[in-house]
Parts: sequence; structure tokens; C-alpha cells
Amino acid sequence: MNTMSLAIMSGKGGVGKSNLSLNLGYSLAQKNHALLLMDCDLGLANLDVLLGITPEQNLQDVLLSGADVKNAIISLEKNTKEAFDILPAASGVPELTDMNSDMRDLLIKRINPSLRGYDIILMDLGAGIHGTVQSFAAMAAIRIIVLTPEPTALTDAYALIKVLSQDLGVRDFLVVVNDVASRKEEEITFKRLEMACQKFLNINPVLLGGVRHDVKLQESVLRQKPLLELFPESNAAQDIGTLADRILKIYARMEPHLEGQEPLRVLDKNKNFKA
Repeated sequence: MNTMSLAIMSGKGGVGKSNLSLNLGYSLAQKNHALLLMDCDLGLANLDVLLGITPEQNLQDVLLSGADVKNAIISLEKNTKEAFDILPAASGVPELTDMNSDMRDLLIKRINPSLRGYDIILMDLGAGIHGTVQSFAAMAAIRIIVLTPEPTALTDAYALIKVLSQDLGVRDFLVVVNDVASRKEEEITFKRLEMACQKFLNINPVLLGGVRHDVKLQESVLRQKPLLELFPESNAAQDIGTLADRILKIYARMEPHLEGQEPLRVLDKNKNFKA
């Protein structure tokens, strides 16, 4: 089985990145793909809260205490209608908010053997540009930037792309515009980011799609269930399903390039995948 890893990230907090990650995972599992959702925000984890679960072990235990990653992975078969797995993190671990390359390489070594049975690894990264975000971004085959139409979200998304391009040599980014009022707003927001990236970084980000504002999302958060489970006909759920379909098309094109590759690996600056 060839595994594709995706890092889902944002320059700014509060853009709905973790909810998007959770519901993308649910949608991909609906489409019969073995999926692991990794909470990679090692300072302020929240996927377990969104699902109403209390993990006994987490990613920090694997990294700091040498715990077996298999004991930290939780199957959500009993928690949701669609079966997929989650590797939780924990909050309040400041020493892991700036992961260095040695810790990154140790994590890759410890968890890769347990990841080979999945089609897709979704990595929900913390917001911002600190070292841990860059470390996880360097492990992934694909990077997805999430932003909203707010000017600060746009500015911070550009800053994240700039840092990753300068520090890691990344040239390929997918973009999701979240919480939009209309397709027109989605298009305008993306165009602003695209123009800045082209003009100042000589980078051409690719629009994966947008997700419309939906009042049902807040209700799903309060009920600690995925939006796609509770309200599959809602606008946002339909949009996320479309994003999942587009990700699977990328997976189909990329799968031949993944043969023999580890699920997570240090980024080869000369072999960025063209989405």
C-alpha cells in the first residue's frame, strides 16, 4: 500500500483548520480509504475535544517517553459512523512547540512502521510559522494552506508560504478558502493570495476549493461530532466532500510516485509534487 501524507496548516489560528481536517478525514473514510488523522499541534491539541474522546496516550508519549505508537492510535469506529483512526496530541507541552530536526527525525523513525497500512495520513498542524509547524510540513508529501477572507488570515497565510518556501524550498501549495459567504468571495480571496505569491515569491499556489459559512458547524462542535455525520446535506459538508474528491484525484496521480517511499520523510527540495 502506498501512503500519501498531507499537512493541513494555517498562518493564523481560528480559521477552522482542525474542523476541516476532522471532516475531511470523515469524508475520505466514507470513500473507503484507510485514513489516519494525526493531531500535530503539540502545544494546543484539540481534535480529541472535537470528538469527545479522552486518550490514554498521545503523540507526546511516543516522542518523549518512547511509548508504542500503536497504543496511542485510537480507532473511531465506536465514536463515528465512519471508521478511521486518530493519533492524538496533548495540550500544554511547551518544550514541543519548537521541534528541532533531531526530534523530527526521531518521530519519523518511531511512527513510520505503524503508518504503512494507511492510504492517507492527514496531519493537522498548529497555526503559525514556528519550528514544529515547519518540521511537520517537511514530513508531508502535500501541503494545504487554510485561510478565511479576513485580511489578517490572508496576510498570515502569505507569511507561512514565504517561510516554508525560503526555509524548506517548498514551491507547491494547495489552498482552501474556508468560511466564505459565496463562491465569488472564495475566488477574490484566493486571487489576492495568488497575486502576492506570484509577485513577491514567484510561486503559483493552486486553489483546492472553498467551504461555505454554515451555522450547522457550530452545532456539530457543541455536540462533539463531525459535521458530515450530523448534517451531511449542509452546504459546508457538501463542500468538504468535494474537497475530498479532489484530494483523491491527486492521490491517484501521485500514487505511482509513492511506491517504496516511507509515509513520512524529510522533504526532498528537488522533488516537490505538482498537484
